[in-house]
Amino acid sequence: MLTFTLRRLMFAIPTLLFISLLIFLLVDLAPGSPMSQIPLTVPPDVRLKIMEAMGVNEPVFVRYFLWLKQFFVVEPLVLWDHWFGTSYSDGMQRIVSWQSRSPVMDIIVERMPQTLTVIGTSYVLGVMIALPIGIYSAYRQYSWFDQIGTFIAMIGFSVPTFFTGLVLILVFAVNLQWFPSIYDTSLRVTDWDSFLAQARQMAMPVMVLALFNAAQISRYMRSSMLENLGADYVRTARAKGLSERIVVLKHVVRNSMIPVVTVIALGIPSIFGGAIITEQVFRVNGLGALLIGAIQGSDLPTVQTLTFIFAVLIVLFNLIADILYGMLDPRIRYD
Repeated sequence: MLTFTLRRLMFAIPTLLFISLLIFLLVDLAPGSPMSQIPLTVPPDVRLKIMEAMGVNEPVFVRYFLWLKQFFVVEPLVLWDHWFGTSYSDGMQRIVSWQSRSPVMDIIVERMPQTLTVIGTSYVLGVMIALPIGIYSAYRQYSWFDQIGTFIAMIGFSVPTFFTGLVLILVFAVNLQWFPSIYDTSLRVTDWDSFLAQARQMAMPVMVLALFNAAQISRYMRSSMLENLGADYVRTARAKGLSERIVVLKHVVRNSMIPVVTVIALGIPSIFGGAIITEQVFRVNGLGALLIGAIQGSDLPTVQTLTFIFAVLIVLFNLIADILYGMLDPRIRYD
């Protein structure tokens, strides 16, 4: 297992390098330029200084290698700050001064807690809801529970997250007035009352993302369970006199979890895509709002960094899924 993990990590390095190049080129080719944010009344010599401060006066491949160089040739004390360069959009009026702009990682770290709180809570809740529903729906196939679960899952999987969010705002924020419609990012949990206030404002975005995740995972779990419930080893286990509880929970569920692990592991990076829209609906000042603002402001370093982070998460959780395969199924060996 250790050899396999190290081999996959070594393979991930050229993969991420290729992804970083692809992201850099695609973002650079996208419409819009950071210079479009500078008023046309700015004199040409000042515009030239701004371009030099931004580094956009160099060819694209030169800028890519300069960006890549920051990972390896930076003083250790400032390594974290300048890994992904400096944001264009922060302090645009002071763009001539390099020191006046914030490193991209500082901005991301500042926004990350809001996104991780909502995404982490919604994903854990979605998995905890989806697995029991998928297991029981398969075991009681075509029952009323299965029919209702299938109907709700189809709605949760088919309806866009922004529409679900708007419906929840209309029902719970406007009509019932149970939850606030706008997320207060300045709120800090210091006592029980602030914890309840945080839970109230998180309720609707968490419900939107949890419903989407639970719908997808429960359908995979149900399908995998149905396939294993009809397998020969299940009939053999029942013929040997094992109780139905042991047959289902110890044998069927464990074997059914193997394909579901992929969905759960790879669903963690993909949920960031849903969070981008959800954060816009509920005004959560997290990574999704940061990405939208960076795209609108042609802040290329921030867009490239966030996209690259999503790619790293996909590679990382692919590796985690492969490792979990061996833990769930002893027949899987990595030589």
